[in-house]
Amino acid sequence: MSNATGALLLLPSLLGDSVPERVLPAQTLALARATTVFLAENAKSARAFLKAIAHPQPIAGLAVIEIGHAPDPRRFDEWLAPLNEGHDVALLSEAGCPAVADPGAGLVARAHQLGLRVHPLVGPSSLLLALMAAGMNGQRFRFVGYLPQEREALVAAIGALERASRGEETQLFIETPYRNERLLQALLEHARPNTQLAVAVDLTTDAERVVSLPIADWRALPANARPALARRPAVFALMAAAAVQPASGPSSRGRTPGSGRQ
Repeated sequence: MSNATGALLLLPSLLGDSVPERVLPAQTLALARATTVFLAENAKSARAFLKAIAHPQPIAGLAVIEIGHAPDPRRFDEWLAPLNEGHDVALLSEAGCPAVADPGAGLVARAHQLGLRVHPLVGPSSLLLALMAAGMNGQRFRFVGYLPQEREALVAAIGALERASRGEETQLFIETPYRNERLLQALLEHARPNTQLAVAVDLTTDAERVVSLPIADWRALPANARPALARRPAVFALMAAAAVQPASGPSSRGRTPGSGRQ
């Protein structure tokens, strides 16, 4: 690896309408403002982000290359070429951390294959922020992405998430913002009463709200007391109550220590 090469910067974006300095560290902002080549999931939102952080150069003069939701592997080497000329290139998602529940992992893998430097920058991750605020198991957790849209498959998926968690593994998932209310309603109808459900909305913004309750308590909440979810970014976390342990076997009362060992 040559010291003359640039780095692939994994640049977190804002999660919502936030003051950049409240959410992003000074070093992340400094590197973003010093970079002129951006690989963006969406060019329009990337330019809005660069304007929000007060990039010192005219936005129209920056190289903002839209790689889309499914980046073409045949173009990876082309997109990474500026690094060999000593320029940093920033990978930027629409919200949060690139390559985490967002496009970019393949591009990062290719950078490693080419021996290029990959530099993840500190910034907001909606998944980790929701997990922190959920009050569930932070030692074992799984992000399962989007749940099925078809009703029967969705109901089956909710049951599978409950079985997978059972008090041991937090299940994290998301939905397209305009379908959030539908997903919440399905969870309230089909999850078990003692299953814990957390919903984190508009994280890092002034409108942020996190509610974590058993399903039975969610059902008892008046509609106007629930978080407003329509067309707002949200993360869901679920953990079913631990399974009841079977009764132990015959009493060991009266046995000598170590008896029964082989």
